Amino acid sequence: MYKRAAFFVFVLLLSSSLQARADTPVAVVPTQIIYPGDTVEPHMLEVVAVTNRNIRRDYISSLEKVVGMVAKRTLLPGRVVPVAAVREDYIIKRGSVVTMVFAHGGLTISTQGTPLKQASVGDFVRIRNVATGVVVSGTVMADGTVRVAAK
Repeated sequence: MYKRAAFFVFVLLLSSSLQARADTPVAVVPTQIIYPGDTVEPHMLEVVAVTNRNIRRDYISSLEKVVGMVAKRTLLPGRVVPVAAVREDYIIKRGSVVTMVFAHGGLTISTQGTPLKQASVGDFVRIRNVATGVVVSGTVMADGTVRVAAK
């Protein structure tokens, strides 16, 4: 654990020194193959100077933007990490039991439900009420609850 923390601090210092030079853009590249579904960790990455001026600009240029994210596709060593190649980790899993909350005016109703798909914070997801079997839709909140939308 200590070695990972020390490595992460080293990489952050390296990235800040490279970013300090305004004339040299930097990019985050993997040091090993990262497979779809893997959580991206600091020891899997390095920050390098971009020497190819013709490269597309939709790559990640900061470790803070990619560490802790989940790979959506295979990321190869030495290749820039496109913004679209990573996503937030799912906060709710399909089939798990979560709390559904409906709030309108002064009325608040909460009950248990099972999401019909995996979702991240802010995603709109369909969820089945455990007690009644009725399927409703709502937005995933940061605390893991689903705020049910009113029709």
